[in-house]
Amino acid sequence: MTRPSDDLIKLDEVEITAIRSSGPGGQNVNKVSTAIHLRFNLRASSLPEFYKTALLNLKDRHITQDGEIIIKAQRSRSQEQNREDALHRLSVLIRSVAKPRKLRKATRPTRASREKRLDSKKKRATTKRLRSEIAD
Repeated sequence: MTRPSDDLIKLDEVEITAIRSSGPGGQNVNKVSTAIHLRFNLRASSLPEFYKTALLNLKDRHITQDGEIIIKAQRSRSQEQNREDALHRLSVLIRSVAKPRKLRKATRPTRASREKRLDSKKKRATTKRLRSEIAD
């Protein structure tokens, strides 16, 4: 399997550690370190400055305050597959900031949609009013 990140990420900048996987798996989980813990320091990397600033501004749970991307891959029982998965997820994250965001065009709700909303609010209010206790 070839990595799609060959042109952006240099392997010597990525720190990959094998750790024990969590969850079910019998004795294999206790004996074999199949999960992969990937660390990638954005600030020290050779990525273009555009990618660095875009990734540091991105609100993603994998990016720490120090500018480090941390990915844990444990989907497979094979260490090599988890390694490929972690590298793939890193490249997908990096490439996601390269795509320009689609600008939202402001629109107004149609008359029919406004009337439909108000009708549903009236029906809901009526239902609630009928459920309440009747005062003497």
